[in-house]
Order: sequence, then structure tokens, then C-alpha cells
Amino acid sequence: MGLAERAASLPTGPGVYLFKSDRGRILYVGKAQNLRVRVRQYVGGGDGRPRIPRLVEQAADVDVVLTPSVKDALLLENELIKRHKPPFNVRLRDDKQYLALRLDPREAWPRLTKVRRFADDGASYFGPYTSSTSMREALSNLHRIFPLRTCSNATFRDYARRGRPCIEYEMKRCPGPCCERIGAEDYARLVHGTVLFLRGRSNQLMRELEQRMAQAAEQQAFEAAAHLRDQIGAVERTLARQQIVAERLEDRDVFGLARDGGEVEVHALFVRDGRVVGSQGYALSDVALDDGELLTSFLGQYYGGDRGGEMPREVLAPLPLDDDGALEAWLRERTRRRVAVRTPRRGALRDLVAMASSNAALGLARRLEARESVDAALEELRERLGLRARPRRIEGYDVSTLHGTLTVASRVVFEDGQPARKDYRRYRIREAAPDDDCACLREVLQRRLARAQSDPLPDLLMVDGGKGQLAVLSAALADAGLELDAVGLAKEREASGRVAGAGEETRASERSREAGSPRPGRVRRSGGLKAERIFLPQRKNPVLLMPRSRGLLLLQRVRDEAHRFALEFQRSLRSKANFTSILEELPGIGPSKRSALLKHLGSLRAVREASAEALAAVPGISLRDARVIRGFFDAAFEEGDERV
Repeated sequence: MGLAERAASLPTGPGVYLFKSDRGRILYVGKAQNLRVRVRQYVGGGDGRPRIPRLVEQAADVDVVLTPSVKDALLLENELIKRHKPPFNVRLRDDKQYLALRLDPREAWPRLTKVRRFADDGASYFGPYTSSTSMREALSNLHRIFPLRTCSNATFRDYARRGRPCIEYEMKRCPGPCCERIGAEDYARLVHGTVLFLRGRSNQLMRELEQRMAQAAEQQAFEAAAHLRDQIGAVERTLARQQIVAERLEDRDVFGLARDGGEVEVHALFVRDGRVVGSQGYALSDVALDDGELLTSFLGQYYGGDRGGEMPREVLAPLPLDDDGALEAWLRERTRRRVAVRTPRRGALRDLVAMASSNAALGLARRLEARESVDAALEELRERLGLRARPRRIEGYDVSTLHGTLTVASRVVFEDGQPARKDYRRYRIREAAPDDDCACLREVLQRRLARAQSDPLPDLLMVDGGKGQLAVLSAALADAGLELDAVGLAKEREASGRVAGAGEETRASERSREAGSPRPGRVRRSGGLKAERIFLPQRKNPVLLMPRSRGLLLLQRVRDEAHRFALEFQRSLRSKANFTSILEELPGIGPSKRSALLKHLGSLRAVREASAEALAAVPGISLRDARVIRGFFDAAFEEGDERV
């Protein structure tokens, strides 16, 4: 049965339709109030959008899933897009890539913690924050006004046992609830103020603080009134930095859109009480949808996930949504109140959407400019190094050892000049001598190249080092029967003992000095100026690029990231080894009990921070054992043992 016949036989109710290729791959997921009419528009040519002929050409079949309403179709569409990642749909990145703040009111002394996922667990979530910097700035402002505790529960209990608060209390950044320096009622007020502040309820917060200050003054509690006055001033100074964008102090999410071909930027402004309290840009590439359907799909996924904070009363979009009111209906059901989704045509609200669109255009322009810069860097590397093609995917390797112990290696991957962290790998050295850098590198490269079928090879392989390391890489490629571009990047002191001033390097340096420019291939490091040399297989002299060369800077980024990633792995192993050794020193605790502690509590840190009661709850650990373990760690902490 062809697509036309299949479309004619579809039901007329609401639901989700899935276009599939001849191999069964889902190409596109959509929703409709009337499935038959909608799919026949695709197949019969009634939909004039330019992407539709490509979709229909690749599609061999179409399946449908009936739903009770178009609102249910919206939710199902979002789930299917997340699960199958169809190439013709726009996909919003998951919130786990962003930071958020979590506050659990069920705790005795609630605190803010950093998380990457929103969960339906009764806690309040605030965010997402686009970077750790923006989160630190928010927390810094917040702690000056409402200084909640920041310590973990185990640390809290530890200071409660000692009977004295930590240095955060002395610095007036914590009210000291661990030692009862603040009552539960006063602490609850701090928590309430924190929630109002993070949710943008500035007017309500100011009214409550002013009422409490007036009450304190009437009761002649002048010290409390002065403290509240200082809180009000801190809130006012923070609010003064936030722009008032609407006369009606409503809560709104405002979306703008900018496009250049298949590159799209969607920008969200978060308006609370009439003030812009945050914003977020979303970059989308290779988008085949038109603007209207793109925005409909984007907002469906945006609100279909678990969002932090409260839902606004209005959602402003630059284009009308083609969803038959599905998003409004779903938001009404979720919030139990009406959430208007509309496109303003005039006035202040239209200006708000224009502001969001201007920010989207700026974000898109910056992204395209950065891409042009990356393309220039890749083209420079291709030309200067004689590569087969632009190295859009680069793998960098580094080996790190600590005095011949804990030798590890790392692989980092850059795609189009940006880190692809999901493809990073860490390696423990299994067979090579830990103090033999080349042997360790050979082992890692052999293990990597053996997985060439399941783990596609990059355009360029790079090692941190000079001729010796590059020779190892070339030999590993030859043994695997592979032909691949390869380079080694080394600073002057690593370059096999060669003295600066010979051959090509000397001629390049003379030309540079004659032109009055910096010495080529040299970059400033902590030890002074050191030349960066790029070594190529079967070439005697290295290639030297100017210090500000885009291509050289990209290779340096890859090398430095590989070095950082290897050191991070090594430090984690060292920390684990040190802590394991202190576990072995626990008096009267043998291997089976140590294993039970780790298995039941989940981590070495949890063992260190657990209370005596929590330790005694571990199978095989008696109350006497728990007290011995707790006393051991308390004593080690008092003595300043670095392992705790």
C-alpha cells in the first residue's frame, strides 16, 4: 500500500502520526486534530512548505497513534521526539545540561543545593541557570540577604555534636542553626524570603519585610528592625539592576525567534512582577521546519518537560501556534488555572516579544560568527598541515603519571571547534610500564583503534608530544592498517632536544622579525615564551604557526583539554586511593565490614560523613563498631589528616 492509500485509510480523530523510512526509522513525528486530513496534506502536496517534498520522498510508510484529545497528542508527540530523535523534528536539549537550585521544605533546616534535573519529589526547584557563573552570582546576592546554611547534612550533624558553628557563622553567611543560634521560626522566615526572591516575587517580598520592620519598631525591637531595614535595602539594590518592562506586574515567559537558513535561535525572557529576572537562548541547527511549526514543537517540548519555578500566567510568542489550543489546554490542566498563550500585535507586550527576538538575532549572529571563525581555523589547518580534509572532528590524547604511579590517559573530542564531552574517554594503563610514556600511549592507541568499527574514527588524531609520541601514533595506525591524518603538538622544551634556529624555523623567525611581528610559533607560558611545534609524519622539520593563528589556538585547546581531563581522572584516583587506605586503618574493621560499609552507604565520602546511627544501620556493623568508626574520623579531622 502506497502512502496515498495509507493516508486515505487513516482515522479522522486526534492523535500522533509517524512517517517512517523503508528501514523502519522514524523520520518525523507530528500531531493533528484530524489525522487523515493532516497526513493527506503531506502526501497530496497540499502542504506547500519546502521541507515536505524531501520528507515524503524519504518516507515509505506512516503510522498513527490515536489519543483522546489534541492535548494528549501534544504530550505523546514530545515523548516520541525525545525517544526516537527524528531527523525532521526540532529537538530541545534536556534540562540535565543546565544547573538549577533545589530547596526541600521537608528538611528540618532547609538549604539550597545544586542539581541538574528537576524531579517531582515535593521540593522547590529554581532555574535553569545557563552557567555556573550565573548561578554563583545569584547565590552570592541571595546569601547576603537570606543566609541559609550551605553545609551538607553530615557536616551539619558534625558541628552540632561539637557544639560550635563553623567559620560561615563568624563571617555572617550562616545563622548557625547547627548550634541553635537561630530559632526554627526565624529560619523559616529566611527560607520563605529565599523562595520569594528566587521566584521573582519582589513586590510581595518587599511588603512582607516592610510590615515586619514596622512591627519590630512598634515593639521597640530596634535591633531586629535595623536588620530588616538592611534586608530591604539589599533587596532594593538587587531589584534596581532588573529592568521594568511592563506596567502590569504580571508573570510572563516571552519568546523570540531568529533564523538564517537552517540555523535558528530561540530566546526566552523570564518576566516576573513586570521585571526581567532571567533569560535563556536555545541554538537549533539543521532545522527543516518552517517557523510556525518549529515554534509549536519547541514550546511543546519546553513546557512538556519538568520546569523549575512556577508557571507564568502568560506565554508570549512571536508567531501564532498551530496546535488547536493543545498547549493552553495542557498548561491549564497542569497549573489548574488559565495560562494564556498568545501573540501580541501592538503595545508594550509586542515590544517585549521584539526584545526577545532582538536577543535571539544577537545570539544567532554570534553563533554564526563563531562558526565562521572555526571554519577559518579548520581550513588553515588543512592547508598548512596538508590534511586530506578539514578536521571537523579531532581526537586528542594525553598520558599523565604521578612519579611513576597512577598512570592514566585521556581522550578528548572536538567537533567543529567545540568539545564533544559525551565522547570523552578515560583509560587506566593495564600492561605498559607506568613510567614509560610512549609505551602507555601505544597501549591506549591500540585499544582505541581496535574499536574503529563501533567508534568511528575522527578526521585528525593528535597526541601531546613531539617526534617520539607521533612515531608511536604512526606505528599504531600502520599496525591497524588505517590511513588517517595525525599530528603531534609540543612546546619547545619537548621537541626532541632540537635547538631553535635551524632550517625552516630560523627562516620563519627572520621573516617575522623583519616584519616587526611576534616570533612565529611562540606562546607565552608561565616559564616565558616557548615555541609551539606541530610535527607531521614523514616530515623532518616541524610546522610553525603564528601565536595568534586560529588553527594553532584550536590545537592548543584540544591539547590543554586532554591534559586537564587526564589530571582530573588521576586526582580522583589518588583521592580514592588515599581514602581507601584510611578505611584500612579503622580499628577492628576487617575487609568484610569495610565492604559492607561501602556497599550500604554507597560511597567513601558517605562513610566519612555518616552519623553513628547511620553506621550502626549497616548490616554487620554493631553499635560499638559504629562508635569506633565515628570516633576515628572525628579524631582524624581534629588532627588535620588531609585524607578526611
